[in-house]
Amino acid sequence: MSYGERPRLLVVANRLPVSSKKTGENSWSMEMSPGGKFNLLGGVTDQYDTKWVGWPGFDVYNEVEKTALSKSLAQMNCIPVFLNEVFDQYYNGYSNGIIWPILHHMGLPIECHHDENKTFQTQYDAYKKANRMFLDVVIENYEEGDTIWCQDYHLMFLPQYLKEYNNKIKVGWFLHSPFPSSEVYKTLPSRSELLRSVLRADLLGFHTYDFARHFVSTCTQILGVEGTDEGVVDQGRLTRVVVLPMGIDPDRFISTCKLPEVIQQMNELKEKFFGKKVILGVDRLDMIKGIPQKYLGFEKFLEENPDWRNKVVLVQIAVPTRDAVPEYQKVRDQVHGLVGRINGRFGSISSLPVHHMDCSVPSNYLCALYATADVLLVTSLRDGLNLVSHEFVACQESKKGVLILSEFAGAGQSLGAGAILVNPWNVTEVSSAIKEALTMPAEEREERHRVNFQYVITNSAEKWGGDFLRYSPKKKEHFDDFLQNISSLSELNDAFAESEMKIRSTPHELPQRDMIQRYSQSNHRLIILGFCGTLTEPMNTQNEELNLKLNPKLKGTLKALCNDPKTTVVVLSRSGRNILDKVFGEYKIWLAAENGMLLRDPTGEWVTNMPENMNLDWVNGVKNVFKYFTDRTPRSFFEANETSLVWNHEYAGVKFGKTQARDMLQHLWAGPISKASVDVVRGNHSVEVHAMSETKGAAIGRILGEMMHKISMTTPIDYVFCSGYLLEKDEDIYTFFESEIVPSKLSHETRSKSSSSNIMKNQISPNVLDLKKENYFSVAIGQTRSKARYVIDSTQDVVDLLHKLAIADTTTMANTVSNSELHQRLAMETRI
Repeated sequence: MSYGERPRLLVVANRLPVSSKKTGENSWSMEMSPGGKFNLLGGVTDQYDTKWVGWPGFDVYNEVEKTALSKSLAQMNCIPVFLNEVFDQYYNGYSNGIIWPILHHMGLPIECHHDENKTFQTQYDAYKKANRMFLDVVIENYEEGDTIWCQDYHLMFLPQYLKEYNNKIKVGWFLHSPFPSSEVYKTLPSRSELLRSVLRADLLGFHTYDFARHFVSTCTQILGVEGTDEGVVDQGRLTRVVVLPMGIDPDRFISTCKLPEVIQQMNELKEKFFGKKVILGVDRLDMIKGIPQKYLGFEKFLEENPDWRNKVVLVQIAVPTRDAVPEYQKVRDQVHGLVGRINGRFGSISSLPVHHMDCSVPSNYLCALYATADVLLVTSLRDGLNLVSHEFVACQESKKGVLILSEFAGAGQSLGAGAILVNPWNVTEVSSAIKEALTMPAEEREERHRVNFQYVITNSAEKWGGDFLRYSPKKKEHFDDFLQNISSLSELNDAFAESEMKIRSTPHELPQRDMIQRYSQSNHRLIILGFCGTLTEPMNTQNEELNLKLNPKLKGTLKALCNDPKTTVVVLSRSGRNILDKVFGEYKIWLAAENGMLLRDPTGEWVTNMPENMNLDWVNGVKNVFKYFTDRTPRSFFEANETSLVWNHEYAGVKFGKTQARDMLQHLWAGPISKASVDVVRGNHSVEVHAMSETKGAAIGRILGEMMHKISMTTPIDYVFCSGYLLEKDEDIYTFFESEIVPSKLSHETRSKSSSSNIMKNQISPNVLDLKKENYFSVAIGQTRSKARYVIDSTQDVVDLLHKLAIADTTTMANTVSNSELHQRLAMETRI
């Protein structure tokens, strides 16, 4: 390739993205197929000199006509593959009759032994032959340096054939369908050959993490290869696996809705359905689109809501696909029967509740339907992505209708924040969702639409193609095996949570007067505080990002405590040191970031406080998963620190945030942390991954050991106040200071610290801690069950309590200012 030339890209798909019409002898007219997946790559085709390779859509046997058609297609940058006699067994037989049902969790069809043309083996042979025919055309047009991008399950042998021809060819393969679990896929007779072939590609792409995870785990189980967070490794060779949900060209749909012709069609539709809400369905008429389930849900809605019977209409576009196939005919007949039944039960001569069309419609008219509809109802039983949902959102800029979306559609993970997710098999749930959509307040509709519209315009087809072609390895190291038994892990986590609950009890009300009196009588106090939810200012749930700040009411109080020579204050947080430095930079305070992995003394010097030989290879893999879910969960965010990562969905929708967190945990356990030395903590609104055993309780011993080396401790600690709004896992800090376990724990931790620091044991004072049980106050915030001894209601109680401690020591006040003066100073600093 010469300097300044665009790199060449050959996109190889079963079907060319053009419609050809014969206009005369050896002459053809061409136009891009409306709505085709591969003609939506606008920006990619601008950056690359792109050629399309595929079947033209019909058979051509005459060589003269083949030449004429090829010349016409060349003007559209298209190169035909003439499959002719092999097409039926390749496409209708093996591709759609065997592979497609497996990918969609439908299982293998019954093999026909009476017709030699319909046996698995003859169809398999035709499939391989067709892939060879695609190879021949690619080789004829290949130039050194070209990138070959193979599309979908029709071409699973092509990556292998290309690499056998030239191992240096850059090959990518993208699956636009779901990929099933290994238990389903392993029923395929040619399972190993197909997997090994696609693994010859350099890069494999899937729409969702579920599909990618299923693929990698299937490879590990069937082929015995190694799964990593980056992909699949076979005999030292890595095939990268990436998750890249496809999008649409949103600008095309938005601009189409503004065309005079489309506006006229919209007005006609509004007039036709005047006074009625319009529910729209746009699907292929096949087994996985769930059209029967849609009609059953709509029928139940009409049964249970008689007031709506003349106020709503369901318009269903059912595009025929394979009318000659018996299974498709059964679905068509079932659908037609349901339409007749619903219209017969709830319709009249002047009004029908269902308008069903077995046909495709022009793209402009489809946009008018999208823009006019109040609700789009998608009830797919298994779908790779479902771009219809994206198209609807793009056309709803004015009306802001509601999207009801099957949880089994790949788009559910991307558009679920703004959609109503349903299980299409649950007819009652579908019915309830229809009612919720039709009665949804305008404000909620607009907010849901805003969320999904932002996703659709950001994650376009152009971005999808560009991301796939630009994707490159970020690191060479491999991680541990991908495969993990998620069910067993869930059971283990449940069992652990149950045993932990048995240990936790109902804490008592805090005896404040006794606590303050003992504080004033002690000689060396240690105050250990959490940060988020303990010392932070009240949070506004409308904020889009978490901006942690110290509660302004605590500024003077905290400064007084930190300046008291008899008091040591430690803030122990899961937050990173940058956040803690920003908030507490002006205070003479001990800061323990990332649960004590990093420690700052009152002079401002940070030291690493990690255990030896800590492995952090898992961090980048976890960061990729967190970024994926952040992009698809509006108003969520994640924080990456040196030894931990936290994904927060507090400001996302409650239901969708929890759903995404559940999915994220599956992908984490099955991927980058499958055998890494990490702990995963599921909070009410967060998922955190951090180095193994780094809870607050595990860290406090090392922190005390570091404090002993930093300061001259002449007086042992005889009073401890420990409080925070803590995760259950971190509540082991409360039990650390219980009198019966302190000696052994502290001795073990300080010995460990001394050993790692090459400090002799006799340099550590044996009188670091002289804590009586009545001088230890562990206080949970707002927890009905806790390992802490006591409980207070809220962070405001923390403010009040710390304020009382700051003015409790009359001896200190006598050496500085009067009691009333201290009150005034604290109040003044609070206002500043």
